[in-house]
Amino acid sequence: MSEEKPSLHVDTDWKRQAQEEKRRLAEEEARKAKESIGTSGASAASLGVGPAAPSAAAPAGAGATAAATAGRRGRGEGVPPASFAVLVQSLLTQILFYLGDLTARGNEPQINLDMAKHQIDILGILEEKTRGNLSDDEKKLLDTALYETRMRYVSVASQFT
Repeated sequence: MSEEKPSLHVDTDWKRQAQEEKRRLAEEEARKAKESIGTSGASAASLGVGPAAPSAAAPAGAGATAAATAGRRGRGEGVPPASFAVLVQSLLTQILFYLGDLTARGNEPQINLDMAKHQIDILGILEEKTRGNLSDDEKKLLDTALYETRMRYVSVASQFT
């Protein structure tokens, strides 16, 4: 009897797609951070993250190679400047991910209420520890992020009770 071994198919295309998506998201976040610093009243939707945010699908024809992306990172290009707004946006993005509002392309939303609450609590600690030390725009950004994420958390959590 002749036994055939199952063939092993390795799909490396997903790695390229993931790297392109990571690059695209970093560029978007940098652009939005610059915009949010100059605008007052920034909400989760205006930051480009949240239920109304565009999907995380990579644009058609995105042709940056991993080597080119790595080269840009090594020189610090495409990386948003460190700022309070970028910190808040980073936490906000994580919260929305844990609430199932943001997903990787092709994946089902993953809801983790414990981690979402933990990230919201971190935003609350950030508010507490920076009280009196923020500009009006930074305070408004943080207040809006806290309000939006708390309301979204309550909305998602109520679906499970």
